[in-house]
Amino acid sequence: MSGQSTTRTVPGNGGSGAARAAGRAGQRLSGLAVALGTVLFLGGFAWGAVLYRPYTVPTPSMEPTIGAGDRVLAERIDGGDVRRGDVVVFTDTTWSDLPMVKRVVAVGGDTVSCCQDGKLKVNGEEIDEPYLAEGTAAESGAIPEVTVPKGRLFLLGDERSGSLDSTAHLTDAAGGTVSRGAVQARVDAVVWPMNGMIEAPTGFEQLGALSSPGPLRTVVALVIAGAVLVLGGAAYGPLAQRAGASRGRADARAVDAR
Repeated sequence: MSGQSTTRTVPGNGGSGAARAAGRAGQRLSGLAVALGTVLFLGGFAWGAVLYRPYTVPTPSMEPTIGAGDRVLAERIDGGDVRRGDVVVFTDTTWSDLPMVKRVVAVGGDTVSCCQDGKLKVNGEEIDEPYLAEGTAAESGAIPEVTVPKGRLFLLGDERSGSLDSTAHLTDAAGGTVSRGAVQARVDAVVWPMNGMIEAPTGFEQLGALSSPGPLRTVVALVIAGAVLVLGGAAYGPLAQRAGASRGRADARAVDAR
């Protein structure tokens, strides 16, 4: 026997350390994703709660745009920001004690009438109204030419045959008009059923600028992104930890084999 030792020195288990480091990094990324997602999710909800109010429309007076029983989200706005074509929520005690939803077709200083050629006329311009049901007349009866006083609005329902709108109040002291100050919000979207955003009333573009859509799409995007980050981050942490442990065991087996 030569007396020489046959014992080999096992190299340090650097692979297992790298696996543990990778697992810790994965957990940190997971925590960061969850934290960021929570901020986006809660921030989006808070922003939406400040800007928007939900309403249920009880009647079919705005069909087909909004059906009876539909839930809408309406952006809180100042009445001075209302423009032609907007679908607004307002309360006028001469009409009802409850909030109502109608479409603004004329603002202060406008003249409105119907229907010499089967279409609504505002300031002498015929208005294309694609939001009306196909084949529906612009009005079931004649509207004499009305000049809207400054600071007031003339409103119609999209379901013209049965809507109790400005045409039903023409003999009132205000001639069927409503004060801008009565407006509480502008409808941006129908959320139940999920019909989506209200389409822009392009027929009024010839009379002036239309209202810009509110930030509802951005609010929804923040909420969805936040939810994805929270769920993804929460799932990634345990997966990264498990993957790190698996790599550690694999490295240990490789060292033992040597």
